[in-house]
Amino acid sequence: MTLIAQEIPKVGLVMEEVKVVRWLKNVGDQVVAGETLLEVETEKSVVEIEAAATGRLAQILVEVDSPAAVGDQVAWIESAEAPVAAAPAAPRKLEPETAAPTASPRPASPPAAVTTRDAGRIRSSPVARQLAAERGIDLGAITGTGPGGRVQLDDVQRVIDRSRAGTSAAPSLTPMRRALARAMTLSNATVPQFTVSREVEWTVPQALRREFSAKLPGGSAKLSLTDFLLQAVARALIEIPGLNATFSGDPDAADARIVPASGAHIGLVVAVDNGLLVPVIHDVERLGLAELARRREDCVERSLKSRLKREEVEGATFSISNLGAEGPDRFTAIINPPQSAILAVGRQRDCVVARDGAVVVRPMSDLTLTVDHRVADGRLAAQFLARLAAILEGRDWRLE
Repeated sequence: MTLIAQEIPKVGLVMEEVKVVRWLKNVGDQVVAGETLLEVETEKSVVEIEAAATGRLAQILVEVDSPAAVGDQVAWIESAEAPVAAAPAAPRKLEPETAAPTASPRPASPPAAVTTRDAGRIRSSPVARQLAAERGIDLGAITGTGPGGRVQLDDVQRVIDRSRAGTSAAPSLTPMRRALARAMTLSNATVPQFTVSREVEWTVPQALRREFSAKLPGGSAKLSLTDFLLQAVARALIEIPGLNATFSGDPDAADARIVPASGAHIGLVVAVDNGLLVPVIHDVERLGLAELARRREDCVERSLKSRLKREEVEGATFSISNLGAEGPDRFTAIINPPQSAILAVGRQRDCVVARDGAVVVRPMSDLTLTVDHRVADGRLAAQFLARLAAILEGRDWRLE
């Protein structure tokens, strides 16, 4: 038997620390790789963490309401599988009655005596180093608040905030607003972004929404125009795969590359108290409108309750932001790294337009696409918007 470490995985680009809120198994219980083992609270949501291996939960290292950093070991699983992480030297076999929680909540963290400068190197997270380099900030002058004095993105952001305000008092922010601020600061600092816009007509989706809704059985999720938009975006992404990708690595490094996505994984921006959440619907190109409506309704409802699963906040390459009927005619959205694009949807309004030589009134809205210039250029973005408009204004839709 081998002891396999259960670690805290990275959830989102800027997450560095979580709080354990619930263990779904007790010491001595059997666990299966991939099943939910514990729940942690990030700055945005409560996220489920899956078991790293199949076996017996031998020891819990981090109790409920205790903090843990990304990469920390929070439990040991006794398993017959090959180890996926280094076990401690000469591990002893732990029986259920002897598997009491350790006094230290972070066995894998450096000793408290370790300072920000370790053997001449400043201990810091990659995103903190990147933002500090962009702003010309000396990491050695920052007191790190992470494990072992590690400088985190929050620490760099506080220095920037103090510099802007001209005072040592940082503004009071909720955890979610602080996470949003970090992500958007990182986006603006590291992602070269450009926008293209186009009008689109909603006559056909509006008519089909009424027609399809009448065919759905009682109790089905209510179809919305967002479901039509999701299906149309997915089709356009599959047809124009150059935009369905993410940029990985440093542009100056040899390993920099554009990574294609395996499917149309689309984030849907949801406004919640004090911030935004972006739940992800995976493989949208495989779903009919009825299933899309069900999934959209479910993920929005759980977003409002901050009860998203880990896979529902990861893996998107593209997001949609719609401010609704009371929103502006047109707006620009900022890319949510590491995604490559985001579509901002202006409110629908009746507009006077020319059709077949006649002046008519049609329901219209403006679509504004923000694109990572490292992944695509203006020509590809324009092609994508043109194809998206053609799909939305056509009659080729799939209900089931």
